[in-house]
Amino acid sequence: MGPAEHGPYRDGYTARLLRLTLDKLTGVDPTSLTDFGHLLETFVVNELRKQTSWLDEPVRLGHWRTSDGSEVDLIVEYDDGRVLAFEVQASERAPGKDFRGLAQLRDLVGDRFVGGFMLTTGSRSYTYSDRLHVMPVERFWTPVAT
Repeated sequence: MGPAEHGPYRDGYTARLLRLTLDKLTGVDPTSLTDFGHLLETFVVNELRKQTSWLDEPVRLGHWRTSDGSEVDLIVEYDDGRVLAFEVQASERAPGKDFRGLAQLRDLVGDRFVGGFMLTTGSRSYTYSDRLHVMPVERFWTPVAT
């Protein structure tokens, strides 16, 4: 799983140790933004791993990476072979090139691919292309209005 192995409370400590202040995160310091991206990915993957434990059926979790550098942050595979995929992007927008790993995985597993989700810090949800969607990270922790 890579950097997603951190515990749920480590992210705040890590941010403090990296001196990731609000000023650095709202500025244009690329190192701080990269560090924030790694922390966000770790947090989201850990939270999704917890949420999969609530499912009624067992799943396998993993990370997918190709030899040419394409990757997907979290893969959820059901016993029947169905696959969900999640990629975390620490930006408001999801440019097409960021879908490379999700699209390659979708094409590789074919009909077993249920959906791929690019989770962003933006505020809009939309479908990017066939079974590939963009969704704000916060939607996982925002109550649904009834």
